[in-house]
Amino acid sequence: MAALDQKSPNVLLQSLCCRITGKSEAEVAHQFQYAVRVIGSNYAPTIERDEFLVSEKIKKELLKQRREVDAALFSELHRKLQTQSVLKHRWSVLYLLLSLSEDPRKPSSRVGNYGALFAQALPRDAHSTPFYCTRPQSLALGYGERSAGLSASMGTSGISSLGVYTLNGPTVTPQSLLSGQPPQSAAAQPLGARLAWALPVSCSSASALAPLATRPLLGPPVPSSRVVRPRKDGEVSEAALVRDILYVFQGIDGKYIKMSAQENCYKIDSKVVLCKSLRDTSSRLAELGWLHNKVRKYTDARSLDRAFGLVGQSFCAALHQELKEYYRLLSVLHSQLQVEDEHGVMVCTESSLTLRRLLVWMYDPKIRLKTQAALVDFCQGRKGGELASAVHSYGKTGDPQMRALVQHILSLVSNPILNFLYRWIYDGELEDTYHEFFVASDPNVKTDRLWHDKYSLRKSMIPTFITMEQASKVLLIGKSINFLHQVCQDRTPLGKITPASNSADTPRDTAELLSDLEGAFQEKIDAAYFDTSKYLLDVLNRNYLLLEHLQAMRRYLLLGQGDFIRHLMDLLKPELVRPATTLYQHNLTGILETAVRATNAQYDNAEILKRLDVRLLEVSPGDTGWDVFSLDYHVDGPIATVFTRECMGHYLRVFNFLWRAKRMEYTLTDIWKGQMCNAKLLKTMPELSGVLHQCHILASEMVHFIHQMQYYITFEVLECSWDELWNRVQQAQDLDHIIAAHDLFLDRVISRCLLDNSSRNLLNQLRAIFDQIIEFQSAQDSLYRSALEELTLRLQFEERKQQKETEGQWGVTAEQEAEEKKRIQEFQETIPKMRSQLRILTHFYQNIVQQFLVLLMTSTDESLRFLSFRLDFNEHYKAREPRLRASLGTNRGRRQSNI
Repeated sequence: MAALDQKSPNVLLQSLCCRITGKSEAEVAHQFQYAVRVIGSNYAPTIERDEFLVSEKIKKELLKQRREVDAALFSELHRKLQTQSVLKHRWSVLYLLLSLSEDPRKPSSRVGNYGALFAQALPRDAHSTPFYCTRPQSLALGYGERSAGLSASMGTSGISSLGVYTLNGPTVTPQSLLSGQPPQSAAAQPLGARLAWALPVSCSSASALAPLATRPLLGPPVPSSRVVRPRKDGEVSEAALVRDILYVFQGIDGKYIKMSAQENCYKIDSKVVLCKSLRDTSSRLAELGWLHNKVRKYTDARSLDRAFGLVGQSFCAALHQELKEYYRLLSVLHSQLQVEDEHGVMVCTESSLTLRRLLVWMYDPKIRLKTQAALVDFCQGRKGGELASAVHSYGKTGDPQMRALVQHILSLVSNPILNFLYRWIYDGELEDTYHEFFVASDPNVKTDRLWHDKYSLRKSMIPTFITMEQASKVLLIGKSINFLHQVCQDRTPLGKITPASNSADTPRDTAELLSDLEGAFQEKIDAAYFDTSKYLLDVLNRNYLLLEHLQAMRRYLLLGQGDFIRHLMDLLKPELVRPATTLYQHNLTGILETAVRATNAQYDNAEILKRLDVRLLEVSPGDTGWDVFSLDYHVDGPIATVFTRECMGHYLRVFNFLWRAKRMEYTLTDIWKGQMCNAKLLKTMPELSGVLHQCHILASEMVHFIHQMQYYITFEVLECSWDELWNRVQQAQDLDHIIAAHDLFLDRVISRCLLDNSSRNLLNQLRAIFDQIIEFQSAQDSLYRSALEELTLRLQFEERKQQKETEGQWGVTAEQEAEEKKRIQEFQETIPKMRSQLRILTHFYQNIVQQFLVLLMTSTDESLRFLSFRLDFNEHYKAREPRLRASLGTNRGRRQSNI
């Protein structure tokens, strides 16, 4: 034993070769070199590494030899061995025991005849040929070797290679073995392949499979050495049915089994004498032919249809690939049938083809064909992303075999979609000839509407494995790239904006992405989205002053530049009081430029000031300059994407409203100035005290109303909305966020300034109040004009009287005094008329304000209801209007119910 331990491995290996072959050391030189190369190679045989199957085979062999006690003892020993950690490779030990127990004289050895292995001569190029290409035919092959053996002329006589058709996608090819890729593990094989491996194999290893490249599929029935003769009672033999079934598997009518056009299925002629069990089994097997025809008919019809698109062609290619694997299996079965014909039916009855064996071996292919047929039915009339969604929906199943098949087909079908996607997000190119991609382009849209109208989502084409959020980001990325190129005229290479990622060049890449949609796929989209959007916003802010233009809108069109607006009104007053038809735009433009130069507006960017202009609205009969004057702001280029025509229309409406409210404030200021300036002058006319007091009260009411309205508009509407807009713009991640925030800002301003359709009644009441203020100004101006004329005449009369008294004459004559008294009396008679006019004006004004307050109290907007409280803070109008008290009680009840 010690001497044996001291021997080198080469000596031991040479002794093993001599022991196995029974030859001398000189005679086993070639076998020894072969064994050394096998042991030193990196290639690992891919035999079924299933400990359970090997142990079951050992027990089966013991039971065949009627050694039930040994089988039970083996089971107990194997169970104890599994609980111990002494051996790490139990399968290898069991496999060795099974191999050693095989009878070397038995030609149908499953595990392998090692004596035959070393007994046959090696090829001449044994030193240069890979091991798996020279492997003896008698060795049993694992799953990967069975797949490779179909194209490398290796394997057994056929049956043990049935595992080639599995649910794990395309088979392993010799090229994959050469590249060092490990073959598929036994654990990943379906149950059908494992059962096929466990069943008896061909009885002879003399006939190996020919390569598929040179071997045709089953053709029409041809005569063979196996003569099928009916039994005495006329019953068809099972062997004849097996041959017919192999033709039916390819959609070819057999001698006994034919396609029934009426029932749309394969049937055995009722005249054929056959037992019920064979008839039922044949019918079950014939279903594969019907499924094959269904899939083949679909692929043949669609493969030549270019309108089906790239996704549809990929779907047909996936079905073709599955059919190709199916044909390989049929080739294996046909080879086995030829082997049996060559050696006679009775040579190997233990391993001959039978219907029951076919039923077992065709179980997995039948599942695959059923899945493909179901996909064909479900995908009828679909194309592009909709087709991918249909395939993806079938992958949501608990059956791992069906799920693996659908995932494999989906990886092929989705490959064109992902290529479309990567081309779009990295190059901005959309080459979708057959309208399969979920991003649509309208070539008729002009450049100025590119961002809003040219690109859109086809929601029906969005695959279900891509979320709506991901699809929106994909749309935005490509749209941003095209916007930069076509609108911003930016020529920066795309590689500097966002680094391009590897596209889904192969279905394997596609499968990896589909398996990690929330990981790698999401990261690619997010990276392209953030890089592209950030660069676009930088270009808009740096080159086109987007934020500066936004602030200019606030300052000029929304009256945020107070000193400029006030000075502009002062300068425009002489022009705007004139009829609108007498105004000239160039005169107003000159006044605008004067106001800019005289205020802080002069320090704004020249790019902004040159866009500021005057605009005259459409003139109606009786309009003055105040009614048609408006400021305008010209926008073009990329910023017109944010400030669209609709947005500028909203800005114009808001400006007109704010300009009119500002005019009311300006008018009331003039009214207050007139009252303050004339108060002392008219003290000498006590008869006017009541009228002037009435004017002061009404003016105070109007001033309070306008001040509260100005506070509401300026602070609660404009400032709060602007602050929210500015925060959103600062946090915006893409241009769509800025556009959405800007649109929301305008909508909120329009709504709270009572310019929307739902506030039309409120706006009409407010305009009526503004009209009453204008009428009050006219009435007070008329009153002061008359009073000042009368005061001037009285002062002149007194002055003439004093002058004559100074000269020593009578101050006035009786006629002059009578004339003066008559004139004073006539003026005093006009005072009641003035008082009546003011009373009517006050009544109308208060009624309109009360109606306005009622509408405010019933408004759904909480800020408008709070405005009504401020307008009537002392309940002056509430005491006069019962509806205000009812509305107040309703609002209190509403608030209590909300609480």
